[in-house]
Amino acid sequence: MNDTVLVAGSHGPTGQHVTRLLAERDRTPRAMIRDDSQTEEMESLGGDPVVADLTEPDSLEPAVEGCDAIVFAAGSDGEDVYGVDRDGAINLIDAAEDAGVDRFVMLSSMGADDPESGPDPLWDYLIAKAEADEYLRQSDLSYTIVRPGELTTADGTGEIRAADSLEMADGDIPREDVARVLVTAIDFDPVYGETVEILSGDESIESALEAVGTAE
Repeated sequence: MNDTVLVAGSHGPTGQHVTRLLAERDRTPRAMIRDDSQTEEMESLGGDPVVADLTEPDSLEPAVEGCDAIVFAAGSDGEDVYGVDRDGAINLIDAAEDAGVDRFVMLSSMGADDPESGPDPLWDYLIAKAEADEYLRQSDLSYTIVRPGELTTADGTGEIRAADSLEMADGDIPREDVARVLVTAIDFDPVYGETVEILSGDESIESALEAVGTAE
């Protein structure tokens, strides 16, 4: 079991769910934050805060040291998609490899497999995600890439649909359920080396993920 898990983007809306869920499962979530002022909030979720910046590679070495796995749940909110969503992810992948961290779970997005088919305002974001995903695939890390559809703030149900390809127009998914998938994927062998698209559905997370991992 991967006990110490670095959560990049821990202060974000999905990352907060990831941090809380890891703590509830008796893991040690190392909550990566950019600002000391976020320390108390992350501690209240069960996180062990560490200050680092995805855009500053030298700051990542102490953040990843001693970690067993990494969950990348960071995002730029459209302000610097290439600097954070692509280059920041790449910086963290490099740091993970240098530190000997084996497991990396990436939060990506549906549409990243074909960015130009997405809405015009999302092209840069989807291109950045696609390039970060491909960099992870080419790394030596054991990875899972999770691509949700439209994210909502509704309470999670713990039930999803999962496949290697879904239609974004077919639904959405609560951030809480996305976080559950990210946390489950850390130690779930069937999705090692897989890219999984997810929406709300009627299957348990493990059953849905296992079906993707064992599909021919």
